[in-house]
Amino acid sequence: MQIHLKTLGCRLNEAELETWAQAFQIRGHGITRNLHDAQVVVLNSCAVTQDAVKKSKQLIRRIHRDNPQAKLVVSGCYATLNQSETEQLMGVDLVIGNNDKHLLVEKTLAELDMDSMPAMSTEPGEVSLFNRGRQRAFVKVQDGCRYRCTFCIVTVARGEERSRSIAEIVAEINALHSQGINEAVITGVHLGGYGSDIGSNPVELIRTILAQTEIPRLRMGSLEPWELPEGFFELFDNPRLMPHLHLPLQSGSDSVLRRMARRCKTAEFADLVDSARARIANFNVTTDIIVGFPGETEQEWRDSLDFIRSIGFGHIHIFSYSPREGTKAAGLPDQVRNEVKRRRSRELHQLADAMKRDFAERNLGNQAEVLWEGQTEPLSDGRIRYFGYTPNYLRVACEVLPANLLENRVFPAKLLEIADQFIRAEPA
Repeated sequence: MQIHLKTLGCRLNEAELETWAQAFQIRGHGITRNLHDAQVVVLNSCAVTQDAVKKSKQLIRRIHRDNPQAKLVVSGCYATLNQSETEQLMGVDLVIGNNDKHLLVEKTLAELDMDSMPAMSTEPGEVSLFNRGRQRAFVKVQDGCRYRCTFCIVTVARGEERSRSIAEIVAEINALHSQGINEAVITGVHLGGYGSDIGSNPVELIRTILAQTEIPRLRMGSLEPWELPEGFFELFDNPRLMPHLHLPLQSGSDSVLRRMARRCKTAEFADLVDSARARIANFNVTTDIIVGFPGETEQEWRDSLDFIRSIGFGHIHIFSYSPREGTKAAGLPDQVRNEVKRRRSRELHQLADAMKRDFAERNLGNQAEVLWEGQTEPLSDGRIRYFGYTPNYLRVACEVLPANLLENRVFPAKLLEIADQFIRAEPA
């Protein structure tokens, strides 16, 4: 059988997709990037915002329209929070909630009556991830969250914290590296809480991975800023740990942060960023910001913008607040009008674009080890344009002759100038 995998949402969803891809292959099934070639489609849905719910439903309908013969399996946060609704959508054959995600492959094969063919199975690393067009792997190390930020529905959908053993994680990364993967991204719903249920912690995890694997690049996913223990930034003394962190701020106003039930004040956040930048050259801090949280006054918004500007983020994921049934924030008074959210979102996008450009400009002239991930069709002069990422997560591109094969290689480049959506570079 040919399986097509799709996802919406976070890096954790990406990591789960890769795990399923490998498991399907072990059981004798193929992974296809072409939806029309698939006999089974698996969708990992999202519900982090109301817009994500809408996109999940639209994608389910589109998959069924484009390949009505395929069996459709839906998992993820939207399917978990809205199981009966998902089951009623046209084309959906099986819904598997987050609690059973670890059994998704087994349930799909059993309940859809798909025979496996062990004698014909391929090695798991024989392109499951590359078939989906990636040269880095997302490695899920934990699930669930103990905190209850008032806006967040994901903690409801994902349940309590559950950590994988360090030995299991190390084995997965070593297997991925043996298959040609050069960068692993460590992900989780509450990554900073890793190990709380098994007597470990994120620092022990990262140190062990660096000691017991040889994968060239290790990157950490989103970390709550209040979770970073003393000495955390010493980990970055190892050049294999990429100098980039995604620290969700959510608001630059302390009064809004209190209503969100966030555990980090703006002064503490600024101290963290200062500590990172003082120790690690060209360290990139990216973040999430929610615009128009209930009760957000014009003064709170101005305070938030001023603080965000003072930090100078390399990139911001911007979300306009949308009420999520089942969260405390949905019942808070003084919901912000949509036209106000749109105006504030435009302001923040302008600021974010300017800060992103400023950070990129500060890196011009530097030489960086780039993981080259993909290429375009030949340009008019016959050269090939490759895209990739620097250690501090700047998107770069270079143009080389077709004989220079860069894909999935870590190769140095000098950063020259800012183009439209990337930095133009040349191989060093």
